[in-house]
Amino acid sequence: MAYDEQLAERIRNKFADLTPVEEKNMMGGLVFMYHDKMCVGIFRGELMCRIDPELQDELVEENGCKSMVFNNRVMKGYILLEESAIRTQKQFNYWIGLALEFNPRAKSSKKKK
Repeated sequence: MAYDEQLAERIRNKFADLTPVEEKNMMGGLVFMYHDKMCVGIFRGELMCRIDPELQDELVEENGCKSMVFNNRVMKGYILLEESAIRTQKQFNYWIGLALEFNPRAKSSKKKK
């Protein structure tokens, strides 16, 4: 799968001390699962973060942030971040932090049999 390897490496570095983390090729990109839940990833060249759906409307007002659309459907609780929104380490940490903060409350996907 083609995805931004530099962005993937930034995510790997951020998740290096966390367990359990699993990388999966999904939706034409790369997804990082944390505690068996989708947490962050790379989708169409942008950072995807799974965040508290209650914060989504507020967050998409920030520059470089938009709701994720997949199969013509807005994905509630998922945002995409342009490179301009994650250029600095502080910006990157902010968005990843929101995803990690929400992860304990996120619902797990049903396991395939």
